[in-house]
Amino acid sequence: QWQLVESGGGLVQPGGFLRLSCAASGFTMQYYHVGWFRQAPGKAREAVSCIGSSDGPTYYADFAKGRFTISRDNDANMAFLQMNNLEPGDTGIYYCAVDYGPGYSDLLSSRCTLIDDYWGQGTQVTVSS
Repeated sequence: QWQLVESGGGLVQPGGFLRLSCAASGFTMQYYHVGWFRQAPGKAREAVSCIGSSDGPTYYADFAKGRFTISRDNDANMAFLQMNNLEPGDTGIYYCAVDYGPGYSDLLSSRCTLIDDYWGQGTQVTVSS
């Protein structure tokens, strides 16, 4: 059964850091693009970052550049999002998602929004003092 499970969320003070993990089961994540998305209360879901299949190119939303780093461990069937210097505006539910389909160019030009095949249940990130 296909499954994505996020973990690593929690409560952190401004300026702190978290490392989110996304564990895949039932399929080989290596062949899929992986994206991280977030949804703040009362706001639409937005793309944070994505990484192409195998060890493909990466994309970061402007707010994530310089603070967040996406990575993947294909042997472990996992992906990660390292988030540093967190701000209250980073609060929300963070989701991992995968997609087999688009090429690298389309993936990046879509700013990760083409990633839509499978989604995890999300992990809560709260940045507050």
